Amino acid sequence: MGSLNQSFAALADPTRLGIVVHLARSEATVSELVDQFSLTQPTITSHLNVLEKAGLISRTRVAQTRVCRLRADELERIGDWLSQLQSVFEGNYRRLDKLLLELNQPETEKKK
Repeated sequence: MGSLNQSFAALADPTRLGIVVHLARSEATVSELVDQFSLTQPTITSHLNVLEKAGLISRTRVAQTRVCRLRADELERIGDWLSQLQSVFEGNYRRLDKLLLELNQPETEKKK
């Protein structure tokens, strides 16, 4: 399994992100990805190597073809991390809202 840094770095490239989106719909062979993205086979393979190293996809050989599949477990790990981050931000925003309300109250209400 790749690190979150590897995963985000891999997804930062528009072609790799497009490959992940494509594989979210269905598995695909390298040839199908070459056709889909109008890139050369070595270029697609290079992108797939990065995605595989990051743990975002897996590739298996079926006869003479290489089938690529999305690894949902790594995407779930990213989603879990983003959910934790969102919870932290929401807590910060609640505290900020409370502070802003206190600062904007008239002096007479603050003494109560």
